[in-house]
Amino acid sequence: MSRNRTPDSPLVVVVMGVSGCGKSTVAQLLGKEISAHFKDGDELHPDSNIRKMASGVPLTDEDRIPWLNEVAAYAQIHAEKHRVCVIACSALKRKYREILNRSGNVAYIFLEGSYSLIKSRMHKRQGHFMPEKLLDSQFAALEDPRAEPNVLTIGIDADPDTVAHQAAKALKASALLPNVQQS
Repeated sequence: MSRNRTPDSPLVVVVMGVSGCGKSTVAQLLGKEISAHFKDGDELHPDSNIRKMASGVPLTDEDRIPWLNEVAAYAQIHAEKHRVCVIACSALKRKYREILNRSGNVAYIFLEGSYSLIKSRMHKRQGHFMPEKLLDSQFAALEDPRAEPNVLTIGIDADPDTVAHQAAKALKASALLPNVQQS
């Protein structure tokens, strides 16, 4: 799992999953818990992608690849600068994760939840550009990452603070963050 990581190697932690699973919230909380730099990958989308999703049109690979390259570049720069960078990014397909892997040592926190739970959360959230009706396309695009060696799976049935704490604990147990102090 460590991919030749040493305690001093920069690490990119990608909190991933379908829209509505809590990536942004959990990634931000995780970043605070492990004293890491945080970035919401949605902030790196070009305006054209946001307009497309907001109008109910799923993104294509052609839409996502330039964005993923931007996410990977951002993650690499900030992991080197801060030692650890936590980034929220859907990373739905294996080929997307391969792009992100170019940013160096990468660990994934896969936020796993049922369709019904995530749909109910999306129904309640306000102010996000991604409409609930695109959830089907998110689940259809998701290529299960659990068998990949650098993926830690965390269920999202608990509140976001608990999920973030479980993610931090799993990272430390995996020896990816051997020097991180748990709170």
